[in-house]
Amino acid sequence: MKILGIDPGMAIVGYGLIDFQTENALKIELLASGSIQTDKTLDDSKRLLEIYNDLSKIVEEYQPDCASVENLFFFKNQKTVIPVAEARGVILTVLEKYGIPTYSYTPMEVKQVLTGYGRAEKKEVEQMVKIALNTDTLPKLDDTVDSIAIAICHSRNIL
Repeated sequence: MKILGIDPGMAIVGYGLIDFQTENALKIELLASGSIQTDKTLDDSKRLLEIYNDLSKIVEEYQPDCASVENLFFFKNQKTVIPVAEARGVILTVLEKYGIPTYSYTPMEVKQVLTGYGRAEKKEVEQMVKIALNTDTLPKLDDTVDSIAIAICHSRNIL
């Protein structure tokens, strides 16, 4: 089963695609990962369209079986909550357009599933992602690593 994990944002949308076989729960393969980065000098409408178009290409290319998207839970910076919510809405629209079943997880739920502690530090989550993928290296962008964690979280919730 191919699971597309998505960490929404207006400036950066992280994505990670894993392959997960329910009969071998310990084998998770990272198929693709990266980010959609929008130009901060553009109008929000253009940035949202870029997210829509780029995510559509990703979905068409990789044809995931389902997607897990980080849910907005709490924002320290109130100025970014609306643009991130708008980006999340565009992401959900793309997934719906292609008929991709979508599941949502809060950051706390992802941390709880991966580390056993809902308030785990970012480094602890990264370490658990490395263990799950059986690798020593991860992508450089936190948003991309977070998207992989969100995909792994969903894989563990469907067992």
